Amino acid sequence: MNKELFDALGLLAKENDIELDTLIETVKAGIMKAIKKDYPNCENISVEIDPESGKFEMKLLKEIVEGEPEDPDNQISLDEARAISKRARLGGTAEIRLNPAKFGRVAAQNAKQSIKHEIKGFERDKLIEQYKDKVFECVPATVQKVEPATLNAVVTIDKNEIYFIRKEQIPGEVLKPGDVIQVYVVGVSQPDKKPSIRISRTHRELVKRLFEREIPEIADGIVEIKAISRVAGSRSKIAVSSNDPNVDPIGACIGPAKSRITAIVNELKGEKIDIILWSEDTAEFIAKALAPAEVKSVEVYEDEEIRECKVIVPNNQLSLAIGNKGQNAKLAAGLTGYRIDILPEEPVPESSSENEE
Repeated sequence: MNKELFDALGLLAKENDIELDTLIETVKAGIMKAIKKDYPNCENISVEIDPESGKFEMKLLKEIVEGEPEDPDNQISLDEARAISKRARLGGTAEIRLNPAKFGRVAAQNAKQSIKHEIKGFERDKLIEQYKDKVFECVPATVQKVEPATLNAVVTIDKNEIYFIRKEQIPGEVLKPGDVIQVYVVGVSQPDKKPSIRISRTHRELVKRLFEREIPEIADGIVEIKAISRVAGSRSKIAVSSNDPNVDPIGACIGPAKSRITAIVNELKGEKIDIILWSEDTAEFIAKALAPAEVKSVEVYEDEEIRECKVIVPNNQLSLAIGNKGQNAKLAAGLTGYRIDILPEEPVPESSSENEE
């Protein structure tokens, strides 16, 4: 039985990349806790696990007293102690061995749950350590398989399999085994579940990391990303500025023959990207954010609770400014942080008016 236990512990340590000594301490703590449930009033419990000698013993330790013990949970009479060991002496300690086979189903289950909990902790700590330099970064992942019914996928990052749920994939994207995709590492899953890495291709920070990777001027700090707004799979807006008057931030992002922006668009499966020149002038920035629409004027209102503005556009630019299902206006609002009320330059007849913000 002991050999089976130590073989199982060795395998468990190897599978979870845990030091055997550390795992044994965890097992001992779990067993101690379980014994305490069966013997709640016993103050001294001993658990010995030694893989080298093959020793696995659980004991209750009781003080040897003369006559009838006043505290049976922690004391034992000399006569009873000598029945266990002939070397028992008054004032010494009697070791009462517990039989694992008779340990109790409930106690064993408690020990098992404690060990499982601790192993999850080890797994989580290992993942955090392994991915501490990758969290909030963009990394390549290889698609291993895709579930036909749900389109959830399994990908590998550094030989670790990670479950990639459909809602974090780009809408309309069709993944196939063997595909290598860029994913944004959001973090480690909640501790009450099996530890795992959370990844995304819909997160707006993925766009930022791709720009940092493809555009040397951003990586070097010459061009700065000021804000990003995104509807994954459809369109993104990114505001940039230059810390060098000789460097055009929009031109740097587009690249020679549009090579840089094309590489990013291809990675995002054709998602359109508007590159906006950031401005300290709020009204000017809002006007630029509504590109490709032309803007006649911007009136900004600010108080402590609401940031909003009124934008006037030529009548023939109204639909373009608002966008399909209001998308352009929503992206501009997300980019600037302002609620944008878009109005036509000339009143529109009531029969054909567009009542959108």
